[in-house]
Amino acid sequence: QVRLVESGGGLVRAGDSLRLSCAASGRTFGTDHMGWFRQAPGKERQFVAAVGHDGSRTLYADFVKGRFTISRDNPQKMVYLQMNSLKPEDTAVYYCAEDQTWGVEVSTRTSAYDYWGQGTQVTVSS
Repeated sequence: QVRLVESGGGLVRAGDSLRLSCAASGRTFGTDHMGWFRQAPGKERQFVAAVGHDGSRTLYADFVKGRFTISRDNPQKMVYLQMNSLKPEDTAVYYCAEDQTWGVEVSTRTSAYDYWGQGTQVTVSS
């Protein structure tokens, strides 16, 4: 059974930084791609960043390029999202997700991910 637990969210001011963490429990973590998504009130869940199973491949949404960095620690089964220069429009619930499909490219699609965490709230005040 795969379990993903996010942490690190909070209330910050515009321009501040936060580091989100995702603790995974599945046995196949080291071979799975991982992603971060977010959902603001009244909006659809959107892709933020993803990292390949070995950390060599990363993808970012255009609106976070240069500000956010995704990384992973396979021995610790952790995924991180370093968020710098936060903006009020970054306010959302942030979700960690795991793609257990073998042999595919890292994806930006929500439908590609098999397991999801419960989310952590990030609120950025202006």
